[in-house]
Amino acid sequence: MKSGFLEKLIGRLGRIGPEDVQNYLLRLAEEKGFLETIFNSIQEGIIVTDSNGRITYLNNAACDIVGLDGENAIGKPLGEQVRGLDWKALSQSNTVLSRDMEIFYPANRFINFYVVPLMIERRADGAKPNDSLAEPVGHAMILRDITQSRRSAEQTIESERFSALTLLAAGVAHEIGNPLNSLHIHLQLMERKVRKLSAVEDKRELQESINIARSEINRLDSIVTQFLSAIRPSKPQLQPENINPLLEETMRFFEPEIKDRDIVVEAELRSDLPPLQLDRDQMKQVFYNAIKNSFEAMKRRGILHIRTDRDDTHVKITFTDTGGGISAENLSRVFEPYFTTKSGGSGLGLLIVRRIVREHGGEMAIESAEGNGLTLTIRLPFLDRRVRMLTEGERMKDEG
Repeated sequence: MKSGFLEKLIGRLGRIGPEDVQNYLLRLAEEKGFLETIFNSIQEGIIVTDSNGRITYLNNAACDIVGLDGENAIGKPLGEQVRGLDWKALSQSNTVLSRDMEIFYPANRFINFYVVPLMIERRADGAKPNDSLAEPVGHAMILRDITQSRRSAEQTIESERFSALTLLAAGVAHEIGNPLNSLHIHLQLMERKVRKLSAVEDKRELQESINIARSEINRLDSIVTQFLSAIRPSKPQLQPENINPLLEETMRFFEPEIKDRDIVVEAELRSDLPPLQLDRDQMKQVFYNAIKNSFEAMKRRGILHIRTDRDDTHVKITFTDTGGGISAENLSRVFEPYFTTKSGGSGLGLLIVRRIVREHGGEMAIESAEGNGLTLTIRLPFLDRRVRMLTEGERMKDEG
């Protein structure tokens, strides 16, 4: 705003009557309400601060994006209200600044922060009319949710990565699988000859070496199998199944480990779940990997809570453990091939789980904070929504 306008207004105040002042104030209030209505109707968040970084205005979208209470946030430092925001670094520049950030509260989103410094022209006493200085009075910030475009870009990159891995899988199966089979056959031949040896000590040492070699061959074969299972999935053979019995069967498989590690498994399985179209073996593999992942995170004497529930369209299965959790940085990488935070982990377990869940038309989410455990949520549809009948109004609209 030009300072000359304010000076002229102040100079005329003595000649303005009370009724005129009231009319001006009413007009300003109407214009302020009109602008606020406009700002609150747009999807982008808007935050205005003063020169000290204190919030002077924010619209409804900004409150939703960064989780603020509009009335209580006014007058408070923005850097304290928005968790993890380095407002000091963002506000130091006197030029327009655009930066993409990932936020985790109130939801995990990618946000573009567009920061514009607000300047007002002031003229010093005795200065010429054209001699004015621009003084910073605050900042205006526009917040744009770019989560969808960011996710789309990540999915494109993931698709390209998997295409490359699929090509690699054929070579891996041939170049490693065949030699492993050959080694296994020759170990069997060696074992037969060892049995014919008369020297007990030599026989024992050679048999021990054969056992070690066979163990390593089996380990390599398991790695190749997991790799191929993750990269070249088999089409699920769908049959009506109830989730609860599959979970119970998987939990029984872990009973020796549960007892050995002194782990408590709390199962809260809803009894009125509808049957789902599932591949029984693939879904048990999902549950096996989910439970195994929790056990490895908790080490000993942890608690794993398994819960099933439903809404109008999906059955939900949650696995919540009391392990060490995952940092925000690593949480965004858990589905990368071979990424793991565990010593000796293959980095393929969650990749396989997500692939199977997606093949069943479901979705998967992970929530965690370092030191506070992890929750894995799987949602599987039980209504076939591939076809939806249009209402009469929708049909006429499409025909028109």
